[in-house]
Amino acid sequence: MLFHDTALVYGRYLRQSLRSRFALLFGVLMPLLYLLFFGPLLTDLPLGGRGSSWQLLVPGLLLQLGLFGASFAGFSVIIEKGQGVIERMRVTPVSRLALLLGRVLRDATLFVLQAVLLVLAAMAMGLRAPLPGVLIGFAFVALLTVSLGALSYALAMKVDTPQVFGPTINALTMPSMLLSGLLLPMSLGPAWLDALSHLMPFRYLVDAVRDAYAGSYATAHMLYGVLVAVGFSVLAVAVGTRVFRTAGA
Repeated sequence: MLFHDTALVYGRYLRQSLRSRFALLFGVLMPLLYLLFFGPLLTDLPLGGRGSSWQLLVPGLLLQLGLFGASFAGFSVIIEKGQGVIERMRVTPVSRLALLLGRVLRDATLFVLQAVLLVLAAMAMGLRAPLPGVLIGFAFVALLTVSLGALSYALAMKVDTPQVFGPTINALTMPSMLLSGLLLPMSLGPAWLDALSHLMPFRYLVDAVRDAYAGSYATAHMLYGVLVAVGFSVLAVAVGTRVFRTAGA
């Protein structure tokens, strides 16, 4: 039943998204601009044996794609609440977990597709990374999208207007981006900033994907990244499901 309900919700929202190909391409625009205009600045940067500039930048941009895209996914729920769609879906026998999973799996599908486009563009500019590492990067994008998408939908169920939702998400995503080392490894900065960044869970995902792009898989960074990504996903889906079940009850 759960699988069937999830597939129905997933198919409904995926068809809606695929009708807007412009939105799909526009979502990858910001990371692509970073790739084009920021990447060349790193060519002569002393990286201390951490890999090429592209192996450092592209993993960060992949996770930036998931961070910003999934965090703002809740806007669609606010619109649907105003149109009465959410209430009509909640009175059906469809599982509340399926209502959430269908949405976040749709988001994960779209952002992985955008990640593929970004990696192809990066390869054209000089990225060289092993195929297993690239696939691992896509898996981390999917897990991050599921996590943040679930929390974004949960927040959207609790607030009533985009004017509340938007600033809240901005206040959370900007520090997350700056302290996760998406553009450059935090270890290149001062010791206090590096230490502070360890409180940010996204840093562990970034470090893991950078190791994967360098062809290093059995590392502490990879272990911590997997544990944080999976644990965060489970927790976020649990929170989101609870909110979908109780909000407005």
